[in-house]
Amino acid sequence: MVKQTTIKNEISLTGVGLHTGKEVKMTFKPAPVNNGFTFVRVDLEGQPIIEADANYVVNTQRGTNLEKLGVKIQTSEHVLAAFVGCDLDNVIVELNASEPPIMDGSSKYFVEAIEKAGIVEQEAERKYYVVKEVISFTDEATGSEILVMPSDDYQVTAMVDFGTKVLGTQNATMKSIADFKKEIANARTFSFLHELESLLENGLIRGGDLNNAIVYVDKEISESTMENLKVAFGKEKISVKPNGILDNLTLHYPNEAARHKLLDVVGDLALIGTRIKGKVIANKPGHFVNTQFAKKMAKIIKIEQRNHVPVYDLNQEPLMDVNKIMTMLPHRPPFLLIDKIFELSDTHVVGLKNVTMNEPFFVGHFPDAPVMPGVLIVEAMAQCGGILVLSTVPDPDNYLTFFMKIDNVKFKHKVLPGDTLIFKCDLITPIRRGICHMQANAYANGKLVAEAELMAQIAKKQ
Repeated sequence: MVKQTTIKNEISLTGVGLHTGKEVKMTFKPAPVNNGFTFVRVDLEGQPIIEADANYVVNTQRGTNLEKLGVKIQTSEHVLAAFVGCDLDNVIVELNASEPPIMDGSSKYFVEAIEKAGIVEQEAERKYYVVKEVISFTDEATGSEILVMPSDDYQVTAMVDFGTKVLGTQNATMKSIADFKKEIANARTFSFLHELESLLENGLIRGGDLNNAIVYVDKEISESTMENLKVAFGKEKISVKPNGILDNLTLHYPNEAARHKLLDVVGDLALIGTRIKGKVIANKPGHFVNTQFAKKMAKIIKIEQRNHVPVYDLNQEPLMDVNKIMTMLPHRPPFLLIDKIFELSDTHVVGLKNVTMNEPFFVGHFPDAPVMPGVLIVEAMAQCGGILVLSTVPDPDNYLTFFMKIDNVKFKHKVLPGDTLIFKCDLITPIRRGICHMQANAYANGKLVAEAELMAQIAKKQ
């Protein structure tokens, strides 16, 4: 079992936002299990939170920009890539502006901050989505395509072709997350001269200087453009190197552009919100196609998780038959709603109920179209959970179980005579003082039919 991770200590960085040009302070903080990556705007009233969720992507011009209830986070991808590349699951990012600092245009400084803060394991198990078949998304307008295929590890390959002589065709591959820090993290963002002219004219890249972006010169530089560049970047002299880039930087790798595109893919796909076991191949990737693919993946994962039905051998010898159940539960027919228990551990229980036409509630619900009442499905799940909590005491027959709270109840499908209901209850928090807080799911006919978050307490009989 692989555990979730977060940072050990909080750590802050300061710098300038690439597009806003504003000085910004960013602080990484440890986060609880299952938090994921969240941004907090500490400069705004109420300190609103924006989750790193593909559904909050509103704009992908020159970066992946998130917005929730009018609150924005710009160019999130380099920070998110650093989190994934450092094998983190849960981090809170506090910002006093809308945009993280650009630093040198890579994830290098964020990775260094994370390593300085330290990484710690947490109690909860890390969740993965195992890719079983090829899933793809294509942007018909640009020809960009991104797909994922089955693999034992998370791997990413990026293939770049902008149709320019100066850049040509480049590829980059990350064979495992362990390669990110050394091979990918310091690959810097880049731009073409023709894009730069447009950005300058539109008042963007105000925080940019020639130390945080590689500029590929894909056209002849006019005198006026050269003067504008000197003014914009505060340089007395600018020239073009023989390899076709402006003379401010030396490339870290011949294929640094492809490596940075791979970095962007890693950051953008963090918005899926679930770890992937699969190989990603991105052809001409960009923030739009990356985030559209992330949205598609998140939707597929959500549907599969919702419809995932655990497989059990219903013909096996049960741990408890109805007679053993009645030695533990105080319920009796017609209100005993559990027939068998198949699994029981310190943290979960699996039970079964055969729904027959002879159930007394079908007499009135509804005689001409019998449907099992939803409240009785919840009661059956609670009885199953009662087995879990009563198993923690040596004399369960001396205890009663009482509901304390029922939350987030959802009914997905009807339960009819002849159906076999499977109940699975998992602890959300450890049992303390006889209080059991659990996630309960009910399945029938290969589907999730009901779910609820239940809290119950056992008490000694008076």
